[in-house]
Amino acid sequence: MKLFRALGSYLLLSALAAFLAAPFVWMLLVSLHPSKAPIPTIERVVPTRFEEGHKVFDPHFENYKTVLFDSGLPVPIFLLNTVFVTACTVCLVLLFTSMAAYGLTRLRFAGRETFFRMFWLSMMFVGPVLQIPVYLIVRSLGWLDSYYALIVPGASSAFCVFLLRQFFIQIPFDIDEAARLDGASEFRIYWKLILPLAKPALATVAAFTFIATWTDFFWPLLATNSLYMRTLEVGLSVFKNSYGGNNWPMQMAATVIVMVPVLAVFLYAQRYFVRGIILGSTK
Repeated sequence: MKLFRALGSYLLLSALAAFLAAPFVWMLLVSLHPSKAPIPTIERVVPTRFEEGHKVFDPHFENYKTVLFDSGLPVPIFLLNTVFVTACTVCLVLLFTSMAAYGLTRLRFAGRETFFRMFWLSMMFVGPVLQIPVYLIVRSLGWLDSYYALIVPGASSAFCVFLLRQFFIQIPFDIDEAARLDGASEFRIYWKLILPLAKPALATVAAFTFIATWTDFFWPLLATNSLYMRTLEVGLSVFKNSYGGNNWPMQMAATVIVMVPVLAVFLYAQRYFVRGIILGSTK
C-alpha cells in the first residue's frame, strides 16, 4: 500500500512539475524558430526542417546573437546595468539588514522592541504604496537617472531584517558573553561569530533580494529616463516596441536571456527558500 501511495505521489508531482515547466519550455522552443516566424501551434512548436524526406531539429541560435549584439539596442549595456545594480543591492541588503537584525537581537538598549515593531509594521505597506514618496525623495536628491536611484532605495528590507532576527534569536547568547569576556568588540562578534553561523539565513536573504531586484520593472522604469541606464526588464519592453510587437522568436529569445539567471539562482537556492519560510513563521 505504501508503495502505491509513493508511486502515486511521484506521478502527481511529476505531472505538476511538467505542467509548471511547460510555459518555459514553450518559450525556449519558440525562441529557436526563424526570425519573424508566427507563433507556432503545439504540434509545430519544435523547430524542424525537412532533410531527405525526414524532419530534423533545426534550432536558430542566431536569434540570441541578434538580440545581444545586432538588435539596434544596447542590450549588453542593459545586462551590465542589471548585473551591477543587482550585485550592489544584494551586498547592501546583506550588510544593512544583518547589522539591524544583530542590533535588535544581540544588543540591549531602550526602545529596542519599539524599533522592531516599527520594522514589523512597515511590512504591512506594499511596495507600490511607497513608490511615490521614494520617487519624490530621490528626485529632491538629484539622483534620478543614476545608479543611486536604482540601488539605494532597495538597499534595505524590513522582511529581511525580520527573517534574520528570527535566525539570530536561535543562536545561543553564551557565545556573545564569552567573546566579550575575551575582549572582543561588538563588530568583531557580529562579523566573526554571528555572520558565519547565519549562512543559511544570509543565503535566503541573498536569493530573495537577487530575484526581486533582477525582475523589478516598475521602479527602474520610473527612476531612469535615458536608454543607457535601463535594466533588462525595462529594456525588454523597449525591444518589443522596436519590433512592433510581432517578432515572437526574438522576443522569446530576449525573455530567455532575462529568465535564465533567475531560474539558475532559484534552482540553486530553492532549499534556502523553504528554510526562509520556516524562519519567517517561527519565533
